[in-house]
Amino acid sequence: MQLTAAHWVFLAGVVVILATMIMRKNIVVPAVIATFLTALVYTGSLATGLSSVFNASLVAATSLFSIFLIIAMVTAMLRSLEGLGADRRMVAPFRRVMRNGHLAFWTLVIVTYFISLFFWPTPAVPLIGAVLVPVAIRAGLRPLAAGFTVAIAGQGMALSSDYVIRVAPGLSATAANADPAVVADRAFVLSLIVGGIALAIGYAMEIRNIRRPSDQWLDEWDAAADRRSDSAEADPDADRPEGPAGGGTAGGGGAVGAGGRPTGPATVAAERELVGAGAGSPVPLNSAGEPRIVGHGVALRGTPAGEPVPAEAHTVTVVDKPAASKFFAVFVPLAYLALIIYLVIASVSDAVPDLQGGDAAALVGGIALLTVFGAAFARDRSTFMETSAEHIVDGLVFAFKAMGVVLPIAGFFFLGNGEFSGQIMSLGEGVTGPAFLYDLVVAGQDQLPASGLITAFGILLVGLIAGLEGSGFSGLPLTGSLAGSLAEGAGVSSPTLAAIGQMGNIWSGGGTLVAWSSLLAVAGFVRVPAVELARRCFLPVMAGLVVATLFGVLVLG
Repeated sequence: MQLTAAHWVFLAGVVVILATMIMRKNIVVPAVIATFLTALVYTGSLATGLSSVFNASLVAATSLFSIFLIIAMVTAMLRSLEGLGADRRMVAPFRRVMRNGHLAFWTLVIVTYFISLFFWPTPAVPLIGAVLVPVAIRAGLRPLAAGFTVAIAGQGMALSSDYVIRVAPGLSATAANADPAVVADRAFVLSLIVGGIALAIGYAMEIRNIRRPSDQWLDEWDAAADRRSDSAEADPDADRPEGPAGGGTAGGGGAVGAGGRPTGPATVAAERELVGAGAGSPVPLNSAGEPRIVGHGVALRGTPAGEPVPAEAHTVTVVDKPAASKFFAVFVPLAYLALIIYLVIASVSDAVPDLQGGDAAALVGGIALLTVFGAAFARDRSTFMETSAEHIVDGLVFAFKAMGVVLPIAGFFFLGNGEFSGQIMSLGEGVTGPAFLYDLVVAGQDQLPASGLITAFGILLVGLIAGLEGSGFSGLPLTGSLAGSLAEGAGVSSPTLAAIGQMGNIWSGGGTLVAWSSLLAVAGFVRVPAVELARRCFLPVMAGLVVATLFGVLVLG
């Protein structure tokens, strides 16, 4: 393979993007510049270079728009459930189960996992934090252990597989030119392995620290939070994390004040609801007698993993209709649970027909959209058409806030794929474009070890590095592209390598290993330092990732 100057420019762009991720900076700018320079050098045309910047994002948006729609519909469904109070009612029965710290630990795991699987961790964190975490602490679970369970089950295990909504497998599979269903199935298995090992290690580390149930633990928890709140008021930047999360960048909602907190009365009202509801105690106040803001609420970068619930997301007026609330609190989990069972049965047997292509994602969106209409109708029959439309618009806005930043990044890596590069650089109808990434791999394959294990751990490492940016999904086009390019030489299937890269990227940046990711939201609601929580997650998660990678290569192949 004869490499051209454009190939080396593309490779330089990949290296710069990795270096930018390591420095915890946003990678949109280097991705766009690398796209422009690669197209300019390959075609020798300034006009083509400029147009390629636009075409790359357009091609990525065209390929990934179904993902945007799924995000929008699921978010709209959650908004409609909030209007009936059905979202809180879904988790309320579990409060009676947590009679001691051991039951509290595993109850938090199960509830967080399933809510995050259906809706992503974005709504799961405030919901669990407001309703179940105080109960778990009273039952004898330490706040650090509560944060560990929520982070591992939600930001880690549920988000890394994304088996219901399937945004992450879709990104990985598109970049790897693999079957999204196969990537989703293998990512689901690997996520259970990583999560199971991490939870087992975490529980073993915590079992001696579990205490007898007592109201004393809640009092101490509130007192410790008061001390941190007063300290933050004295020095607003004292608890501000380093890196982009502390300053709030694209993808967040609302204004951000000193210390990375949103400002304004809506935030105080939202925090009053989140802290007071379900805790069984008055809203905590700071030393000035004002409602104490517990969650960090920073505007993290735009991904589902790094997008905390903005203050305005909790301003939907709840209508007191118990019957409708109970119905949807039961209907929604059962509907998606039935879909999961169907997908599992279809993948392991021929008893039911398998869903092809994007059929599974379409079913998720269809259930969500009909639920929006039903919940809005149950809330107010006279205005349900207008309310339904507002929920859909809210969902679309959130989808582009959450995933918009991925488009120029994915566009650059699509430029390295021969199926998309011709269209991006406007080479003409039917003209096959250069496969920059694949050509580089082929040219250097003699220097690469022909070992599936080394390749798999290399892609895992790249995913972990990509996740250092703290935004969760932005590295998936890179790990997916590497999986598709390296699979043949490594003797491991591209779906398996893509799933392994997905594990590294999301477990790292999704909110378990880096303190400037959405782990901040978890730490805020359980009221522990985010850095301390990240340290607690590190050893269990890394052990799980190593075992899952070995399993993927040796068993899944």
